[in-house]
Amino acid sequence: MASLELANAALKEIERLRKEQELVIRKINNYHSKLQQSPEQADHMKDDSWIKLRTYYIKAKTLAEDEATVSTNCIEHLTGLLPGQAPPNRKKPDPNEKKRKRVRADDSTRLSSPTQRSTSVAYNNLASGDQVAARISGDGAENDEWIVVKLTKYDRETNRFEVIDEEPDDEGNGQRKYKLPASQIIPFTKRSDVSNAPDFPVGTQVLAVYPGTTALYKASVVGPQRKKRSDEYSLEFDGDEEDGVAGLPTKTVPFYHVVQLPSGHRQ
Repeated sequence: MASLELANAALKEIERLRKEQELVIRKINNYHSKLQQSPEQADHMKDDSWIKLRTYYIKAKTLAEDEATVSTNCIEHLTGLLPGQAPPNRKKPDPNEKKRKRVRADDSTRLSSPTQRSTSVAYNNLASGDQVAARISGDGAENDEWIVVKLTKYDRETNRFEVIDEEPDDEGNGQRKYKLPASQIIPFTKRSDVSNAPDFPVGTQVLAVYPGTTALYKASVVGPQRKKRSDEYSLEFDGDEEDGVAGLPTKTVPFYHVVQLPSGHRQ
């Protein structure tokens, strides 16, 4: 998809986010107006009223963060249209590197308890056997390496997750085990928990499982806009150029294999 089309899609998404923010802020202001007129009402407000107000603030914060993300992406797309400002061509990744990890077909060990990935609740609800995204590269590595692993246990003494890479390495040495902090773990949305799946708008940069592999790479959400949270994402993976093909190919990825791009991601 051309940079101009992506920028236009991002601008439409920004307009939608701002309209939604206005509605939420209006509800917040209504609460505060009532409290300013009658401060004593605060002592008599029910718990569910405070919960609603808190929920509105969380929603407003989330919408503002989404707008910032989409705005940044829009700036990048527009920069690519300026003379002499086109982003450098990315090196095409070795296809064998992405294909060396095949997605396992057996997901029967995944548990179906609900989880909210956007908060610490997601980590609290993780259970042995759950699949998660894990960064197995060190903090000083040139590039971040994210793969799909299976959680085996949480060590409270070390405050680390114990996980295994179920795919054998290139030398066929069997499954590898890792002990990782929460900062290197991203829970996936469970297939049965569609209601808590995040909705990444067109133009958003995400981290997603590359089709046919168990490796995750940076990608951009492209159109058309999904109608349901359970719909697959249409993605363009960074550096996924194909010989003789203009632009990046579009890949479809299930919603439960797409997560928010970690801050400071290196690829």
